[in-house]
Amino acid sequence: MINVALICTTVFLALAGGVVVGTSFVALLVIFDLIPRLAQLSNAYHLSFVFEAALISGALYFTVADFFDVTIKLPYALISIITGLFNGMFVGMLAAALTEVMNVLPILAKRLRLSSAMTALMMAMVLGKMTGALIDWLLFQW
Repeated sequence: MINVALICTTVFLALAGGVVVGTSFVALLVIFDLIPRLAQLSNAYHLSFVFEAALISGALYFTVADFFDVTIKLPYALISIITGLFNGMFVGMLAAALTEVMNVLPILAKRLRLSSAMTALMMAMVLGKMTGALIDWLLFQW
């Protein structure tokens, strides 16, 4: 009986984690308007379906590769170059999107009459992120 409860709990937590990660990923794309922004910057509105297909294909491939332990046999230098290039593009687009979102904070603080507490709001965000990262790293990664 305990084994069944443990399996059910594990399955529930795995599904809940998958839903949270998937929802977060979609929210990230929707809130930051990553695909429309990319189409706008590259002046390729007519190719936005290609950006969407690339994003979906990459997520699907790496999910399957993670589940079935798929590896690609390439020279280490080539893997490093390709991985670094794509990771750099993703981090750069994400940083640009975060920069645009951070420009919203002063406007929001002014409208909510929280301009005097702007430093405290920023510190709360930074400390919250730092605390969450430390808890994850110290408790769950060991």
